Amino acid sequence: MLQHPQIDPVAIAIGPLKIHWYGLTYLVGFLVGWWLGRLRARKPWSPITEVQMGDMLFYIALGVILGGRFGYVIFYNFSAFADDPLMLLRVWEGGMSFHGGLLGVIFAMWWFGRKVDRTFWQIADFVAPLVPVGLGAGRIGNFINGELWGKPTDVAWGMVFRTAPDSLARHPSQLYQFALEGVLLFIVLWWFSSKPRPRMAVSGLFLACYGIFRFLVEFVRQPDPQLGYLAFDWLTMGQVLSFPMILAGAALIVLAYRRNAE
Repeated sequence: MLQHPQIDPVAIAIGPLKIHWYGLTYLVGFLVGWWLGRLRARKPWSPITEVQMGDMLFYIALGVILGGRFGYVIFYNFSAFADDPLMLLRVWEGGMSFHGGLLGVIFAMWWFGRKVDRTFWQIADFVAPLVPVGLGAGRIGNFINGELWGKPTDVAWGMVFRTAPDSLARHPSQLYQFALEGVLLFIVLWWFSSKPRPRMAVSGLFLACYGIFRFLVEFVRQPDPQLGYLAFDWLTMGQVLSFPMILAGAALIVLAYRRNAE
């Protein structure tokens, strides 16, 4: 049985100013994504230039932060929002949703594509391989904070989190998600997109793979206490939101290759 390292969530404190590790992991994710994006922008088939990469990062960052917060409030904590709508603005209290962030990024990519006269799918296929970097960094932030831990388990790597309501060993589900949504998803998408693919195929692969990985991890992740299981004593909100991603991703891949064969 392992003990969570109990890292102080505050990385730097200067008087009343506090910089949290969670915020730094987001910053690292954006910076590494920007650097990798500049590498991709050098490809002859890239829809954007290296200079435009900085502008696109700004749009996507807004989409991640605003969409992620809005999605968390609507999908996971709507009752609290109904009682106190201003909680939407109190981002320092925590609470971000990947699926909400995805919707925000979709809007940001469409908006940016209009600005640079590119189609949505040109931008989406370019961005998709960069997203796992941010996802992986965010999961490390979750682990440092000791949040989003998994269900009780007796596996050898089970971990006791001081933030949990008990002293039971639990699945370190944040690390599972880091390995799947961060590392493995990045490897798959970076390899797949290393040469030109039919339009929509890269985006479809991202949706399908993320949906599958997230759906599987939800089986060992503790559901949000304010929601619990939605049905069957195992179905979670994360699975409900991920299943359409799997279907949409598969449909995009099929459509992309059919259109390419015509």
